[in-house]
Amino acid sequence: MANSYDLAIVGGGICGLATALAASKRGKRVIVIDRDAQSNGASVRNFGFVTVTGQKAGETWGRARRSAEVWRDIAPKAGIPVLHEGLLVTAQRSEAVAVLEEFTATEMGRECRLLTAQEAAAKAPVLAADRLAAAMWSPHEARVEPRQALPRIAQYLQAECGVDFRWSTAVIGVSDGGVETTAGTVEAEGVVVCPGPDLATLFPERLAAYDLRLCKLQMLRVAPQPPEWKLPGAVMSDLSLVRYEGYTGLAASKALRARLDREQPQWLAHGIHLIVVQGADGSLVVGDSHHYAATPDPFAPAAVEDLILEEAGRVLALKNSKVIERWTGVYPSAADRTAFIDSPSEGVRILVVSSGTGMSTAFALGEETVASLYGAAS
Repeated sequence: MANSYDLAIVGGGICGLATALAASKRGKRVIVIDRDAQSNGASVRNFGFVTVTGQKAGETWGRARRSAEVWRDIAPKAGIPVLHEGLLVTAQRSEAVAVLEEFTATEMGRECRLLTAQEAAAKAPVLAADRLAAAMWSPHEARVEPRQALPRIAQYLQAECGVDFRWSTAVIGVSDGGVETTAGTVEAEGVVVCPGPDLATLFPERLAAYDLRLCKLQMLRVAPQPPEWKLPGAVMSDLSLVRYEGYTGLAASKALRARLDREQPQWLAHGIHLIVVQGADGSLVVGDSHHYAATPDPFAPAAVEDLILEEAGRVLALKNSKVIERWTGVYPSAADRTAFIDSPSEGVRILVVSSGTGMSTAFALGEETVASLYGAAS
């Protein structure tokens, strides 16, 4: 490998890989440097769910739409299966139906379709139909297996785009002329730092200005269902309608929140909302919860897992509810923004997704970061 590049990227998660893709499309000579031996953080500990519908209106929604386009372009090139597409948001309460009705009347919901309970049950026979009041189908979403997708994107970037990688190498200093690593100096005209949850190593004073804290999510995998048990896409429930900012700004969401405060306060206290996606083997990834702290503990309480599974059982007629895998993930979170690009100097950028939207918005953010260094693409 050379020691001189146009762009050095610190961090091999989805933000780093997205930035490398965007820069390589500009013909830049790129290196990605990561302290781990492979992508190992929140980028591989999520649903692999590229979410468009329900994202915050404006920039975040636009980034999600653009990122979904890039995902659909790169997935076949990198040999990444898209396991299912679309999103089914189920409604069990009349207040949730009202939120879906209001959402589908907005610009963000214009391509989504309201379904009656009967239509939803026909589209997804695996739903617990006795609890179903209505649903909304969105065509925008896609689901990949993140543990498979991230390594394959890296392989594609290296083999087809000429991107170099240095794994198991920590960056300990950054300047306009490159980076200092535990394996020596790498010269680069530009540097992009994608720190993920590491808020202390590089530019801590810059990151402190954004009032970040860390969010721990708790997730699990449920055993494969019978071959005939198939999700038509990702599935959400009423709890999602009081968490996703594309819904929470709607007038109808207030009444739903008030009812959930009465009926499911434990779920809200643990930041639980339901997402269920299905793997190629029929297994289900189910989650998740949200707990915030400066340093989240590493523990995954059984009580939180039980609440997540109980919510899944309200929505889906599971044939096998055995948990075969459990994990936690950690990402940075800010109260007032979903992501930001900071500029410590002319040739250095810091890219942080300060919400749980990394898989859904990173490709667009990578393009924006590269544009901030080199100007708009011609």
